[in-house]
Amino acid sequence: MARKGLKDEAARSTVEISIPLLPVGEMADDKVQLMSQVVGNGSDSESSSVQLDTVNKLPWWSYIRGYDPARTKEERQFLQKLDLSLLTILSLGYFIKNLDQTNISNTYVSGMKEALHMNSHELNLIDVAWTSGYVIGQVPSQFIFTKIRPSTWIPSCELVWTLLTFSLAAASSSNQVIGIRFLVGLVESIFYPAAHFLIGSWYTPSELGKRACIFHASSAVAGMFSRYLQAAVYTGMNGTLGKEGWQWLFVMDGLFSLPICIAGYFMIPDLPENTRAFYLTREDAFRARKRMAGVGRAPRGKLSWGVLQRVFSSWRIHALTGLYVVFLNLGPGGSVNPLALWLKERGWSVSWVNIIPTGQSAVQLVTTIGFAILSDYLRNRPLVMVPRYSHLHLPIHLEYPPLLIYTSFFLVRASVAFGPLAMSWANEICAADAEERAIVLGVMNASAYVVNIQEGIQVECVSGCARGRNYRVHLVGGEGKGPEEKKRRKKRKRKRKRGREANRECVNSGGGGPV
Repeated sequence: MARKGLKDEAARSTVEISIPLLPVGEMADDKVQLMSQVVGNGSDSESSSVQLDTVNKLPWWSYIRGYDPARTKEERQFLQKLDLSLLTILSLGYFIKNLDQTNISNTYVSGMKEALHMNSHELNLIDVAWTSGYVIGQVPSQFIFTKIRPSTWIPSCELVWTLLTFSLAAASSSNQVIGIRFLVGLVESIFYPAAHFLIGSWYTPSELGKRACIFHASSAVAGMFSRYLQAAVYTGMNGTLGKEGWQWLFVMDGLFSLPICIAGYFMIPDLPENTRAFYLTREDAFRARKRMAGVGRAPRGKLSWGVLQRVFSSWRIHALTGLYVVFLNLGPGGSVNPLALWLKERGWSVSWVNIIPTGQSAVQLVTTIGFAILSDYLRNRPLVMVPRYSHLHLPIHLEYPPLLIYTSFFLVRASVAFGPLAMSWANEICAADAEERAIVLGVMNASAYVVNIQEGIQVECVSGCARGRNYRVHLVGGEGKGPEEKKRRKKRKRKRKRGREANRECVNSGGGGPV
């Protein structure tokens, strides 16, 4: 009986470890502290030591895949479902968005310029038209997004821009291309802020940065894929069925996009408070709501004028928008790739003009994922985002050695990771108000592209090469804001002033009309 009593006492003193969900911003050291919370003493201390050693000896690659010893088996399975469904369909959606957004640059250097008798001025107008539609549609879309199910709104807009992409293959003039591209920008505008709102509605801060950057990295894959596709299409299908290679690219892009649009109706799980996804159980939906409540992320409410007044009177929308405007206008943007235009002017073949810029996408892919892992590990978005500003002010001009120009074009893509990290930060800062979060994300993205429109309209188009905003701006690696570019602007201004003075002197002296 005494031995039995000892056994019962030993059973009651068995070590039990309870690992709650970590609050926002808690570091890895706190995880170790949680593991040391054991009941009992004596043999329990030895068990605790073993557990601590296990946590401290986690392999380095566990941080890459986001392993967290505080997660239960059920939560890990839930995250796997989200990654395979939500993250995958959003990444595929962003893939086709960028495929359909950047194909205009590929087709321009692959025969469309000659077929439609276009010039650099018209190419610039095409980019301005797309950007104008992109800006106009963003904020209204975010309002609609708070009322309509994401699983209905997002795929429907994807379907519309896919049909518009098909129609570009039948365009017979630059004016038709300009009009269609405006509509493409209008319907594509809904996707990026809506996708970040969705990601922020399902993932906690320790998971958010990595997922946002993986989502964003799909744009780099799209850029690479589109150029390889254009090179293959131009080589193998140019002239097939009476269509030129650039027309076939629009057709192929539409064919790739169509099944992804349809899949979105079934794969997007809406929001934790109203999900009806077939792959999530009732327990999964409850877990999702509990996870968001645990990090202070509020569900959607009613949108009213009072909400708008509260949002636009807050410092958050102004500060976050200012940061994002600086980001987008200090780095690569727009639907036209200046490297491809520069290569075309240097006499490279159509295939190489499409293949060489894929290296930019490779740089973007690696750095985006790398910064994402670092940001989630440090739990400090600004610390990772600040270095992004430090490398964009080296002025590069046409008279510089080609190797230096190539290097600048490739390295500027390392800064792209700032975008998804800024959106993740906004998701966290505005976590307590879902309506504010939706509006802030839309205003951030729209405001940044407003500056793009202004610079696009004011450019000076030089014959033979698109050396306006979409060319010169990227070439200096800092959106035309470098000191050398300012000197060039002053020089051009002085030259125009001297020309006007010479004209006035000529007229006053009776020498005839303007020179």
